[in-house]
Amino acid sequence: MIKGRIIRGVGGFYYVKSPESELVYECRPRGIFRKDMKKPLVGDMVLIEEVTDDHPAGNIVEIEERRSELVRPAVANVDQVFLILAVADPDPSAFLLDRFLLRMGVAGLPVIVAMNKTDLDGEGISREFEHIYRGTGISFLFFSAKRGDGIEAFRERLSGKISVLAGPSGVGKSTLINTLLGYDLRRTGEVSEKLKRGKQTTTSTELLEIGENTFLMDTPGFSSLELPDIGKEELGSYFPEIRERAGQCFFAGCAHISEPDCAVRLAVENGMFEKLRYASYTAFYEELKGGRRKGRASSKGAG
Repeated sequence: MIKGRIIRGVGGFYYVKSPESELVYECRPRGIFRKDMKKPLVGDMVLIEEVTDDHPAGNIVEIEERRSELVRPAVANVDQVFLILAVADPDPSAFLLDRFLLRMGVAGLPVIVAMNKTDLDGEGISREFEHIYRGTGISFLFFSAKRGDGIEAFRERLSGKISVLAGPSGVGKSTLINTLLGYDLRRTGEVSEKLKRGKQTTTSTELLEIGENTFLMDTPGFSSLELPDIGKEELGSYFPEIRERAGQCFFAGCAHISEPDCAVRLAVENGMFEKLRYASYTAFYEELKGGRRKGRASSKGAG
């Protein structure tokens, strides 16, 4: 038996890298997985039986227990997720960021917000965003993939982990990956001057090894995100600013929308809870209340 990690999956084949031999095996899963309705995922640690072939090949016979799992992208054993935003071209969206934080919060995965193109940050947009999210516990990284500023700090946060990169088109994910790898893995797209949106260059998802036991997964850019399948009553528990104040509201089960003596709305009025964050909460609450699951991200910045 050979133990390895699935680093890519395409067309029913799974490519498993063995840390011992450094070989990548082209594998198919045993039929028992289909019977048990269990599908291998990129990121899975698996056991394979080697088969005789003219290239490294095998059958996946066992999938080890996963410590985490994402549906979109379909990946297992993720340690952290980086949301890549740009300070400009395209402008960052607090609404998009809040949708993303909610989805990852429900998935139970830590998020690091990484803001690229700091060389264009003449108006201090990056620090403005950091200020807005100061009460969330979310950590920020600032870098310029073009100039190389902040890249070493980025590497340190990646070391020894499986990380997923996500973000809208045009924010520089492909350029960042090329910089981290040291060669041009992805064809880097240009940002449309007319729409200020990036041309999509990522066509598949796979784990990219950038160091010892250190992997990245790139994901296609997006301009909209579905809300997770939760009840509107649960929503506030994924906003730290609401969670810490909910018990202070006059009414038990306060929705923090229009109720009197609401500690959350009072915090908004007093500047203790950012208005942009509260606006996201109320918009998500109405979406969940109406049974809608999808909303388009605004292209506007923090201001």
